[in-house]
Amino acid sequence: MHCESIIARRTGIAPHQVAAVVRLLADGATIPFIARYRKEATGSLDEVQIYEVQKALKQCEELDKRRATILKTIEEQGKLTDELRRRIVHCWDATELEDIYLPYKPKRRTRATVAKEKGLEPLAQMLFAQGEGQVVVWAARFVSEQVTDVDEALCGARDIIAEWISEDEGARKLVRAVFQDGAVVHAKVAKGKEAAGAKYKDYFAFEEPLARIPSHRLLAIRRGEEEGFLRVKIAPDEVRVIERLERRFLRKRNEAAEQVRLALHDSYKRLLQPSIETEFRKLAKERADREAIEVFASNLRQLLLAPPLGPKTVLAIDPGYRTGCKVVCLNASGDLMHHTAIFPHPPQQEVNEAKEVLRALVQRFAIEAIAVGNGTAGRETLALCRSISFDRPVEVFMVNEAGASVYSASEVAREEFPDQDVTVRGAISIGRRLMDPLAELVKIDPKSIGVGQYQHDVNQVWLHEALEREIESCVNAVGINLNTASKHLLTYVSGLGPVLAQNIVAYRKEHGPFRSRQQLKKVPRLGEKAFEQAAGFLRIRDGEHPLDNTAVHPERYSVVERMATQLGVTIEVLIADASLRKKIHLEDFVTEEVGLPTLRDIMRELAKPGLDPRGKAKPFNFGDVHAIEDLQPGMVLPGIVTNITNFGVFVDVGVKQDGLVHISQLANHFVRNPAEVVQLQQQVKVRVIEVDLARKRIQLSMKDV
Repeated sequence: MHCESIIARRTGIAPHQVAAVVRLLADGATIPFIARYRKEATGSLDEVQIYEVQKALKQCEELDKRRATILKTIEEQGKLTDELRRRIVHCWDATELEDIYLPYKPKRRTRATVAKEKGLEPLAQMLFAQGEGQVVVWAARFVSEQVTDVDEALCGARDIIAEWISEDEGARKLVRAVFQDGAVVHAKVAKGKEAAGAKYKDYFAFEEPLARIPSHRLLAIRRGEEEGFLRVKIAPDEVRVIERLERRFLRKRNEAAEQVRLALHDSYKRLLQPSIETEFRKLAKERADREAIEVFASNLRQLLLAPPLGPKTVLAIDPGYRTGCKVVCLNASGDLMHHTAIFPHPPQQEVNEAKEVLRALVQRFAIEAIAVGNGTAGRETLALCRSISFDRPVEVFMVNEAGASVYSASEVAREEFPDQDVTVRGAISIGRRLMDPLAELVKIDPKSIGVGQYQHDVNQVWLHEALEREIESCVNAVGINLNTASKHLLTYVSGLGPVLAQNIVAYRKEHGPFRSRQQLKKVPRLGEKAFEQAAGFLRIRDGEHPLDNTAVHPERYSVVERMATQLGVTIEVLIADASLRKKIHLEDFVTEEVGLPTLRDIMRELAKPGLDPRGKAKPFNFGDVHAIEDLQPGMVLPGIVTNITNFGVFVDVGVKQDGLVHISQLANHFVRNPAEVVQLQQQVKVRVIEVDLARKRIQLSMKDV
């Protein structure tokens, strides 16, 4: 079966669509480019579907490599028959392929190989055939210098039979089927670890079917096992499995069959069960990893696509007590204009002096908004800023500063602000995060942003790939201002990467702002292919061509020009006049290359050229609570969603510790996925259910609020 047919079957995507995606990927196209600008070729597949094809293609390619290795290994052993070759060539299931290979796989010295070396394989074959006769008499023939007695002969023969059973394809499929239906995760506390492992107390005597265990619970149990506090086993009911294996292998009731039965029991406990348990542990871990990574990626996407304030002058404050609050003033492009420090909180308590400094800075730099970090002393600093009567309209925002300290000490920050210390860089990051969360957060390792769970327990390669893919998707979904974007932001634009991003910034620095997309072709090493992939995602405000500030790709400018010509107007007039656009019959512009999906996209862009799809940032006010001690059950408070997990969401109500809204408390109806109900950074109302001061835990509800 052809690889593309396999992909179509696995993904449920039509074969011709799969073929188109495979062809475009082979030609160097990126997923965002294919999803946005090649809808006619793919039948309007979205980024998720295209990624599924790409992932399945990679799996097929890896299987092909594995198949080649297996064929070569068996051929070198001189055991590759035509039938065996046919089975291997036509096998597209990785597990089945490994089962076929298992009897031929080079292995370390086992009990069975030792027995074979002693010449006991013929005895094993006699026993396995389960013929009538006295096994003691049979075994006596094999007593030698290497085999001291009948018992040793029978034991060695059973070892060989046990290995045969463990390598039997049918037996492995049978055991897998029982694992699939009835495997249970068993966890218990490691002896003497009760006190040290108290945080895993819920799992000290724990059982749950593997098929039903949630990903976060499995990852928690695995962590407890890796830290040495838990002993974990995954297995189905042993009696049930052995009964089914006996039905498969025991054909008689005689002495030889009894030897096979003993070998079978040994095979299951010593070889089959541990082998299949390892498989299912791996599969369960992969499933849990993918679910956790999916939640992490979804949270990251929401953070990256949070509404920006936009290009405004911002005063940003990184709050603190003893060391004071770092204050920076940024212009509309995010450049540092001024920095200082104020000390309005204990121990200095210089409140009036701090107010005067802030009032003067707002006036001097024509500040339009204030960004206050939500860390230590954040609420107090926010209240201070809102208590000042400024001489001009100023909005005050609280900004999630998770990861700002990581950025401030990073190579990226040192490169941007070599002459400033980490505290100033951190305040700059807070201010820029308000102006454009996407542009600032791409500079920070996503694992430092404070969303998701178990990010250090999941497959790090998968996590990195998923988060990079999410960042790339967000950057290209929003579109990037070519004349203000940092090289870090440009790196994620379709078709660019670090080298071209650096070259664009260097060219911009030398030649000034880009006036047109076509000018990109003058950037060193930026060829036609990179231009094709990137141009539609880069915006130029007030450029030479009116479409350069839209998501219309330069390859389709001629279509818009024909539309304008048909109506006897310029492109500028066509963009400005909605009534004119209503006169356009899209069917008149359909060609072999350009279909209705692309034409509809073009019309949507003409209706909102340069519009940021993220909306605009809005200020938020917490309730009149400042510490966990202020909370009482029954209180209804405003809050901000800070993290979304599989079991619920965490909400900041302004008391330093985030509260948990369990999934069962999110709505009056059943909720399968918390992300269906809330989004990260969403402003919500919650009711306090319970406050545990000792453990600093807050239970919240969104039901009937």
